[in-house]
Amino acid sequence: MLNQQVRKGEELPELKLKEFLENKDLINSNKSELFVKQYTHGYSNLTYLLSIENKEFVLRKPPRGAIKRGHDMGREFKVQSGIQRVFSKVPKMFAYTTDASVLGSEFYVMEKVEGIILNYKEAYERKISTDAYRTIANSWLDTFIELHQLDYNAVGLSDLGRPQGYVERQVTNWGKQYMKVATKNVSSAEKVMKWMQENQPKIYNHCLIHNDYKYDNVVFSDDSWKEINAVLDWEMATLGDPLMDLGTSLGYWTLASDHDFVKQGIPSPTIFEGNPIRSEIVGLYAQKSEIDIDNMVFYYAFGLFKIAVIAQQIYYRYSKGLTTDPRFATLDKAAELCCNLAFQSIQTNSID
Repeated sequence: MLNQQVRKGEELPELKLKEFLENKDLINSNKSELFVKQYTHGYSNLTYLLSIENKEFVLRKPPRGAIKRGHDMGREFKVQSGIQRVFSKVPKMFAYTTDASVLGSEFYVMEKVEGIILNYKEAYERKISTDAYRTIANSWLDTFIELHQLDYNAVGLSDLGRPQGYVERQVTNWGKQYMKVATKNVSSAEKVMKWMQENQPKIYNHCLIHNDYKYDNVVFSDDSWKEINAVLDWEMATLGDPLMDLGTSLGYWTLASDHDFVKQGIPSPTIFEGNPIRSEIVGLYAQKSEIDIDNMVFYYAFGLFKIAVIAQQIYYRYSKGLTTDPRFATLDKAAELCCNLAFQSIQTNSID
């Protein structure tokens, strides 16, 4: 979703940006007229559409006051630059800099990919058929598995993460991050953290994982829904357990049968008829990837808890006045909701 107006406090210094684009040979002159629009759908990094000299670019930068973890523009740029040699479904990368004198932070510039980004609003307005959602789910899942089967060594990404001990580090580190930004006591959060420490898998596979793979982070080619042009938002990509990746995706996979406060807290096109339920997604993933899956409650609970931490981090910045986006005012309640859902899944031993 594009907004003609850039949010207050998130404007870009025009001349410095145009000088950067000219120095990178992306435009001919810094005197050319620049039009900037802001993408307003995302809750994490700031994303802009730049229109200049009959060209369009997308710029990504972290929000003001953001911690490095989870807002790593260098990681996004490195991963996409590497895998585009063997995986066509990423935007072309044009330029990256850590020079904060340009925009006040690191940032990168990439290709604008044409197609359809299927967030809740887009899906609702399109009135997509039941049969089409089955196609959407399968295209989305096929690309997910294709990503997990990439040879990360062949594209120079063997240093992206440390697969050994990945699950243990994730459980510990996300717990620490939650405690740093907690603004009230949430009993379910404490119970989930304790349960995950005691019930985490010790043996697991590893591969390149995206860590934020959901419908609105892919670009569909058209409304046949059979092809995906690009996977977006690689800020948390690393090497680790693919089922941790799947668990995060399931955390966003809201069902029509979920309680209304769940559907409102995690709005997703997956609520519409025709989408598989969460356990069916797990079955399809196992069948298509030929990976045996057990202990899925752990992975789903972890996914929900991670989403809770991300929401709480954004709310913490909002509570400190580091961002004024009104959408962030209730993210503490969304974080608590995710913790409650995770604990409910643990208690019922179910992901649906």
